[in-house]
Amino acid sequence: MEMGRIRLTGETLNLKELEQIAVHRAPVEIGEESWSRVRMARELIFTLDKRGVAVYGLNRGVGWNKDKKVFSQFYDRYNRNLLRSHMIGVDPECTEEEVRAMLAVRLNGFLCGHTGVSAEIVEYYVEFLNRGIHPVVKKRGSVGEADIGTLSGIGLVIIGEGEAWYRGERMTGGEALAAAGLEPLLLGPKDGLGVVSSNAQGAAFASLGLIEARQFIERYRRVFCLALEGLNGVLDPMDPSVNRERRFGGQIESSKSCLEILKGSYLFDPSEDRALQDPLSFRGQSAVTGAVMDALAYAEGQLEKELNSTDDNPCLLPEEDRMCGSSNFEPLSWVLAVEMVSTGLAHMSKMICQQLLRIGDPGFTKLNRFLTPEEGAVIAYGTIQKTFSCLDAENRMYANPCSLDFLSMAGHIEDLATNATMASCNMRKIIDNLYYIAAIELMHAAQAVDLRKPPSLGEETRKLFEAYRKVVPFLCEDRNLSCDIEKTYEFLKEYNTSK
Repeated sequence: MEMGRIRLTGETLNLKELEQIAVHRAPVEIGEESWSRVRMARELIFTLDKRGVAVYGLNRGVGWNKDKKVFSQFYDRYNRNLLRSHMIGVDPECTEEEVRAMLAVRLNGFLCGHTGVSAEIVEYYVEFLNRGIHPVVKKRGSVGEADIGTLSGIGLVIIGEGEAWYRGERMTGGEALAAAGLEPLLLGPKDGLGVVSSNAQGAAFASLGLIEARQFIERYRRVFCLALEGLNGVLDPMDPSVNRERRFGGQIESSKSCLEILKGSYLFDPSEDRALQDPLSFRGQSAVTGAVMDALAYAEGQLEKELNSTDDNPCLLPEEDRMCGSSNFEPLSWVLAVEMVSTGLAHMSKMICQQLLRIGDPGFTKLNRFLTPEEGAVIAYGTIQKTFSCLDAENRMYANPCSLDFLSMAGHIEDLATNATMASCNMRKIIDNLYYIAAIELMHAAQAVDLRKPPSLGEETRKLFEAYRKVVPFLCEDRNLSCDIEKTYEFLKEYNTSK
C-alpha cells in the first residue's frame, strides 16, 4: 500500500513530514496555488531581462564574476557551466535519505515563489522524489553560506550529467533519467543559480539530526531508568512537585516521562539499602536531558522557519514587480541553535559516562566491582571504560563550535560563512557516538539488574530488559565485548519505544 502523499506548499513543511519523505520515502504533491507562485516568479525573470535590469545569476555572473554580462543566447551554456564548475565536493557521499531530505527542502523553497527557476526544474524535483532518482551528492565542500559546492550534484543529473542511484543501481545521470522515462532539461535564466544557491544540504542534515536526537533521548531514558534500577537509585529528583517549582519545561517533561517508564518498579518501595542521594549524574538526569529538550525545541522552531522561507539571492518579489539583492542565504539563526544542541548533547555524553563509572563501582551499587559475576575469575567490564572515555572525548571535539572558522573568498566578496553543513554533521556524529555510549550503559544496566535480582522492574524497563536479553545474554564468563557493544548499539538504534 502506497504511503500517503505529503503536500508541499512552501509554507507548512515540518520535521515529521520531512522524515516521512526522506526516511520512509513518502511521495509528494504540489497544489495549484504553489505552482502559481512558481510561474509568477519565472515570468518576472523574463520581464526584468527585457527591461535590461542587471540581475545576479541571470544576465550577470555570480560571485566575483557578478560584473560579467551573460547574454541570452548563452543561457543554457552558462548555466551548464555554472553547474559543472560548482561540482567541487569531496567524499564521503550523502546517503539516499540525506539526498531525499535535500530534494524536499529545496523543492519547498522553490514553492515560496521567490527563486525564479523554470516550472520544469521544480517538476523534476518532484519526479526525483516520487520515482526514486537520487543524485550522487558529495557531503563535504560547503562553507554554509548556500551549499553551492555540493547541490550542483542534483543539477547535473537534471541535465543528464553526473551520477545517480535508481532502483538500487548506480548509473550516469542520463541513464537514470532515461530509465525513469525522463529527458535532460535545457536550462534557462537563473536555473543553475536556483539549483545551487540554497542551504538545502545543511538544513536537511540539521533537520535529520534533530529528528535523530529526539529518537535517541526516548531510547536513552529507558536505558537510564534500567540503570537506576541496577543502582537501586533514588526517585526523589523526579518528584512532580519539585520539578514543577523549577519551571523548566524540558525538565518537567523528562522527569514525568521517566516516572512513567518506571511505573511498577521496586524503586517506589522504601529500602534501607538505598542511598539518601545519588551522584549528580543520576540525580540531575532529568535536568540535563530536559535542557537538551529545551534546546531541541528552539532549534526545531528555527529550522522550520528555514524550511518554509526563501534563502535566495536575489529575492524575486513578483507582487511588487521587482527583485532585490539579499543575504537571505545567511543561516546563522539556526546554525547557532544547532551548535547549542550539540553542546547539550555533549553534556549528556559526559553525564552518561559518569553514570557508567558509578554503576561499576561497588561503593555505589554494593554489587561486585565492574559488575563481575565472580570476583577474581571474571574481569567483566574492567576495561570498557576506555571505550566510552574515547567516545566522550570525540563528542567534546564535535561540540566545539565551527561556525567561526572560515576564510574570505571570491575576491573578498564572500567574507562571511557559518559552516552550517559541518555543524549539522558534527551534531549527528555526537548522536551516533551517544548510541554507542548508551549501548555500553545498557550492557551495565542489564548486568546490574541480573546481579541484584530486584523484585520488580518498571513496565517499560522490563520490556527493554527482556527484549535486550534475547540479543545479548548475561555476562557469566569473559567474552569479546566489541561484539556485545556492536549488537547492543544495533539493538538500541532499532528499539521501538512506542510498543
